[in-house]
Amino acid sequence: MFPEKIPELLILGLLFLTGWTAHIISSKAHIPRVTILLCIGVISGPAGFNLIPEEFAQYFGTVSHLALAMVGFLLGESFAGRDIVSQRWHILLISLGVSLVPAIFVFLFVLLISSNPILSLVLAGISTATDPAATIDVVREFKARGPLSKMLKSVVAIDDAWGIIIFSLLIVIAGNINNGGHDLSYIMGAAWEILGALLLGFLIGLPMSYFIGRNRAGEPTIVEAMGFVFICGGAAIYLHVSYLLACMMLGATVSKKAKHVERPFYDIETVSEPFLVIFFILSGISLDLSTLNPLILIILGYIVARTLGKILGARLFSVLVKSQPIIIRHLGGCLLPQAGVAIGMALLASEQFPELADIILSVAVSTTVLFEVFGPPITHWNLHKANELR
Repeated sequence: MFPEKIPELLILGLLFLTGWTAHIISSKAHIPRVTILLCIGVISGPAGFNLIPEEFAQYFGTVSHLALAMVGFLLGESFAGRDIVSQRWHILLISLGVSLVPAIFVFLFVLLISSNPILSLVLAGISTATDPAATIDVVREFKARGPLSKMLKSVVAIDDAWGIIIFSLLIVIAGNINNGGHDLSYIMGAAWEILGALLLGFLIGLPMSYFIGRNRAGEPTIVEAMGFVFICGGAAIYLHVSYLLACMMLGATVSKKAKHVERPFYDIETVSEPFLVIFFILSGISLDLSTLNPLILIILGYIVARTLGKILGARLFSVLVKSQPIIIRHLGGCLLPQAGVAIGMALLASEQFPELADIILSVAVSTTVLFEVFGPPITHWNLHKANELR
């Protein structure tokens, strides 16, 4: 007799082999692995054949925290790299543009469709979020090298900080419209979430920079590297600050301070693979198509507005800082993937505006999965047109 409940170990094994199969298909068909994994997740979830037990999806939050903590650590190295020091202000301004312009476009489009200023402001704030995990996965998988790839990794490392600021400001405005009050708590919360995360990452990065690689000269072990990264991410969650920004600051600090270590990021890059496989598959499983029919116009308007905003925002601000033509033409198309950060923003907004909770969550979840499916191939195409794929 077979047990009624499928063992979780068996499910994990199947997911890892699925990730391996997706990698093989990706290398043969030149389709980003992220897209294949997300499609497998959609087919396996409630929107498809419902193959994955519902209770297994409860681990999605933990897996996403683990995966994004490691991605943030790796992004810290990209932002602190010596080859982009002279472009630091360019990166800050471009990342502001790719967050601010989509928010303006989404607000106007959704307001035109729904005539609801509160919903328009909330979705505008959510539209600022990007997915560093999917973007960096494409860059790493196809070994992209060049000025566009460097700028892309740097922009996705910090644009979520702008996104948190813009989202918090728009939530305050929406709250004041809703109840006529003057609640500034979201602005204070945003300041703590960003500044507290950067301080936490720096403070943990100092001892990590000293201790890693001491036992085995020049190279940290997986155990010590993961220990510091997960402590940083877990402390950030406990203190209610951005764990992605905290881990990014951790990576930047180690990149600058750990001069005795040859490659402090190698082991984290290697060990993050299985976590990313599960993260992307579970992201696809989270989509439920049955809730989308009444919201199709809002969803389409959001997708069009966010896409135009990302592309035009990147192009406009790249021109303002006089970036290379290849960055002006192709950077915006590489920034379409939308991450779990958007879901987190949607949950916060749902608590603030419970009467709009169903609409906010449905739009955020469905558009996140759609941008995750179609965003990576567009990123791949832009990197290909820029002649940066190996």
